[in-house]
Amino acid sequence: MSDMENSELKEQSRHSFRLWAEFRAFMRDRFSLEDDKASQDEVAANISKGTEFRGVNLWVLICATMVASLGLNVNSAAVIIGAMCISPIMGPIMGIGFSLGINDFDLLKKSVRNFVLMFVVAISTSTLFFFISPLGNASSELLARTTPTTYDVLIAFFGGMAGIVAQSRQDRNIPGFAIATALMPPLCTAGFGLATGQYRFFFGAFYLFFINTVFIALATYIFTRFLKYRKKTFLNKSRERFVKRTMLAITLVTFIPSVFIVLHMVRVSIFEVQADKYIAQVFNFPQTRVIESSKIYRRGGESPRIELLLVGEPLGEDVIENARGQLASYGLPRTELVVRQASNSDKVDLQSLQSSYVELLDEKNRQIAEMKQRLARYQVTNVDIGDNLQE
Repeated sequence: MSDMENSELKEQSRHSFRLWAEFRAFMRDRFSLEDDKASQDEVAANISKGTEFRGVNLWVLICATMVASLGLNVNSAAVIIGAMCISPIMGPIMGIGFSLGINDFDLLKKSVRNFVLMFVVAISTSTLFFFISPLGNASSELLARTTPTTYDVLIAFFGGMAGIVAQSRQDRNIPGFAIATALMPPLCTAGFGLATGQYRFFFGAFYLFFINTVFIALATYIFTRFLKYRKKTFLNKSRERFVKRTMLAITLVTFIPSVFIVLHMVRVSIFEVQADKYIAQVFNFPQTRVIESSKIYRRGGESPRIELLLVGEPLGEDVIENARGQLASYGLPRTELVVRQASNSDKVDLQSLQSSYVELLDEKNRQIAEMKQRLARYQVTNVDIGDNLQE
């Protein structure tokens, strides 16, 4: 290789290195959190203040709980969002994650104590409201808070991350991520379950609240370490060892269950996606429709279950057995398939109902045509009167 070729290769290498260095500098500048960054003492003071539940914060919590309960009761998403805007419920949860990140045992105790107080006050308030409320039906907004999904985990995690980023700024913006994490509605739904004796609502909503709490605290802890805040040191070494062991135990007890929660939710989500794809493709018949499907994922080694309710032309046993044989090809090898079909009498009833709808539609179209004719006559009359007045 000649000297000229070597120099060209070196020049290309230097050019590539400069481009890479410029790209890294550009990305570092864009994602930098140093601008408008508050000091650690200021962040710690603000988070510590947000963990307190007395006076104004306590009254605001009660009012926010009442507003959220009203929104759930009347099925109003706008009212629920308003309750999340004014709720101070994020404070103790972020205090737990931040205190774990900087080894502040005193702040941890304060955060946990106020978190328990907040939980008791909110649950008691919502339970009392739903106990005396005349509206006892479960609205769609209530039902949406009883079955956690993987998306709730992601929302809580990134909402908590946005929260600690906002807290680390000198100009903080709190309501946005408070709405995203949606802590207040599950608490109020749990109160609804207690007040009405529907404990499946209580456990489902409490499960969702627990997930949100854990992942908000986890996101706060991770970002606290990412921001490289200094850890608290102790002069007394024995106390330092005790504090570290206690905080490690709290961290493990808090965060390890969340790993199993997420793994279970991922398995459920994958199962439901595969089941939906299976139902849509395998049970696609011109004269038969799936009007109801139930997808049940079970723990403890039990087989998952898909239950279908069909209407229309009944399917033969050979067709259903063929559908069962296709379960494995859709990633559902151990799934049990249960198919329920409407009887012939049900089919006749559906046809009669369809005929009734057609007759009703014809009657409505006839009434609309008559109204149009009357309106046309009135318009002609008005035009004639106007012409006579002008003459």
